Amino acid sequence: MRSPAITSSDPASIEPGALTLTELEALRGPHPDEFRPDFGAPMRFEGLPEPGRILVSLPGWVGDVVMATPALRALRQRFPGAHLTAHGKRHLLTLLEGSPLVDEVVPAPARGARALLTAARDLRVMHHDWCVLLAESERAALLARLAGIPLRAGLFHTAPRRWLLSHPVPRVRSAGGRLARFSMIERYLHLTRALGAPDDGDRMELSVLDRARESVDERLAAAGLEPGGPLVVVVPGAAFGAAKAWLPDRFGAAARELGAHLGARVVLAPGPGEERLASEVMGHAGLVGVSLDAPCLDLAELTALIDRATLVLTNDTGPRSIAVARRRPTVVVAGPTDQAYTAHHREDQRVLAADVPCRPCHRGVCPIDHRCMAGVSVAEVVRAALELVQG
Repeated sequence: MRSPAITSSDPASIEPGALTLTELEALRGPHPDEFRPDFGAPMRFEGLPEPGRILVSLPGWVGDVVMATPALRALRQRFPGAHLTAHGKRHLLTLLEGSPLVDEVVPAPARGARALLTAARDLRVMHHDWCVLLAESERAALLARLAGIPLRAGLFHTAPRRWLLSHPVPRVRSAGGRLARFSMIERYLHLTRALGAPDDGDRMELSVLDRARESVDERLAAAGLEPGGPLVVVVPGAAFGAAKAWLPDRFGAAARELGAHLGARVVLAPGPGEERLASEVMGHAGLVGVSLDAPCLDLAELTALIDRATLVLTNDTGPRSIAVARRRPTVVVAGPTDQAYTAHHREDQRVLAADVPCRPCHRGVCPIDHRCMAGVSVAEVVRAALELVQG
């Protein structure tokens, strides 16, 4: 569990270019206590009624939903007779289709007060006993309260959110009182532990649907790729914003080199709205790859594609967590995001980051020169990928 990146006390001692997260941490030394989590005595609610129906309010990003699966598994194993309903954005629910972790999925409402009230009415007639709020917004907590769910448990760090919860769990803070930064898997498990659900490990899990596997195989075959051949899957976009995206020419050059080294075909998997970016990357990659963007893959298909990958090359975005959940070798180019939140399962990953004083900034758009991504070279990515795949 790591704090945000901080600058070295001796910047001159750091060579330019990308470093692995391990190398950066070694150069920078101990992390400041102001960000180190202080869990203290384990919090646990006593005397909770046994639930017959549990609504789980999911977080709103692809990677966060994947990182929530250990918490879903903990609830499933602690309450095997309960009916578990996952509630979240419609496209994210595809990640849990066919999963043994939930019994039902219900899409979250659109924006606006009327949609919220309609959703609350619909949930009220489902008679859930508990709502476990992995989503940390006040709107999600308000919906659970309006739905009349008697036990509403979730993390909080604001007064309105605490008031909306029947069983509030404080966000973990450091010894200095600041909100601590650590793995999102551990953050969600901190909540389920308080509800009396012991952990069953921190492994993330996703199912691969037969219909998604068949769809991907058909599209690869239509593009002239032989079934079972080695694939380098490239995810060049980032829904959070352009600041998280590595440079298109470098993605293309790295993909071309990795395809040649591994004897693999390159497959680009852009998200909706990223078709132009994929086309630009393809232009730099040459004739070695195909882009599955007409239409773009849904999340079930993306999971099936990643499951077939020899290597996944991605920004620090949701498909990274899909790849790690499916135990695929993954190289991540990390820019403005704080790697403390994904500090888990590094055995299947190589995370490259440029050592610049402005990261992590968590900005969607860089206001200066995108130096955190420009500082990661093609050669460094190729070297890290080959070390990971070939040992």
